[in-house]
Amino acid sequence: MARRAWLTDLPVLLVAVVWGSSYLAAKGITTAQTVLAVLVLRFAVVLPVLVVTGWRKLRALSGAQIRGAGLLGLILAGIFLLETYGVVHTSATNAGLIISLTMIFTPVAESRVRGTRLSGTFMAAAGLSVLGVVLLAQGTGFSAPSGGDLLMLGAAVARTVHVLAMARMDSVRGADSMSLTTVQLGGAVLVFALLSTTSGGDGTPWAVAAAFSAAEWLGLLYLSVFCTLFAFFVQMWAVRRTSPSRVSLLLGTEPVWAAVFGIALAGDRPGWLGFVGVALILAGTAWGRTVADRDQGGDQGGDQYADQNKDKDRDDQASAAASDVEPAQPHGSDPGLEPAGRP
Repeated sequence: MARRAWLTDLPVLLVAVVWGSSYLAAKGITTAQTVLAVLVLRFAVVLPVLVVTGWRKLRALSGAQIRGAGLLGLILAGIFLLETYGVVHTSATNAGLIISLTMIFTPVAESRVRGTRLSGTFMAAAGLSVLGVVLLAQGTGFSAPSGGDLLMLGAAVARTVHVLAMARMDSVRGADSMSLTTVQLGGAVLVFALLSTTSGGDGTPWAVAAAFSAAEWLGLLYLSVFCTLFAFFVQMWAVRRTSPSRVSLLLGTEPVWAAVFGIALAGDRPGWLGFVGVALILAGTAWGRTVADRDQGGDQGGDQYADQNKDKDRDDQASAAASDVEPAQPHGSDPGLEPAGRP
């Protein structure tokens, strides 16, 4: 049993590692003038694979589900734009750590929407994380946060909106996660393509593609194949073999890897204040996640969901109905949601 759990956990942990490296990879191939073109190129590689792989369930989506997913795609486009422009204008370390505040913002926003109160322990963890971001943004001395830091903070807020919208929109509730992600990405890429037509000249996707070196193409393929396709399918696979809470906890190590890659490979030097901020962010988000999981039922609820999912999979295989879809994950943790939001 322990060996089986380890074999499931390792690929999920690898997803957290590649996501942590994605900020540095995106920074290496993107400039402020090529953000839109790079986003179009990156998902032009991803979309055909998702469409072909999930064609049967994609066709089973209703008109309302497609419209709902299209609306979510507009929010997703905003997330991509904020994240990618943000990572261009700040360090990979700052980007990966600031975006992790989504883990704090989401329970806070959810409690406001539902009219419930969060525990004092969770609010203390949230305060610790926010203090960490303030210190991280100071670097080697007290100064105003950079524009990139503020964009990443906006991306964390936008991710929270996306999670809550997906959890509360009746039109997409119960729809297959792969199909929803495909439609959302398609809508987002359409936005990027339309915006890129206004940039003209060297900022168009075809001009940027022609100017890419071999190393830049490798970076683009890394973002497309590993940080998106690989990550998405590993989550889909893992959530059926363990609990969503366990998968979520492993993926929560992403900011650790972002800091490791940024400091070790990019030469980021946050200064002593920044390093204190790093420690506070990691401690606060881990503490807050633990408290939130405990307050919401923790792994027990996730394990019950995993058992229900396994039973459903067996029923699906028996019926082989074309209209079968997967239920949305609890607490907004749909496995089709996270890969889409990576820079």
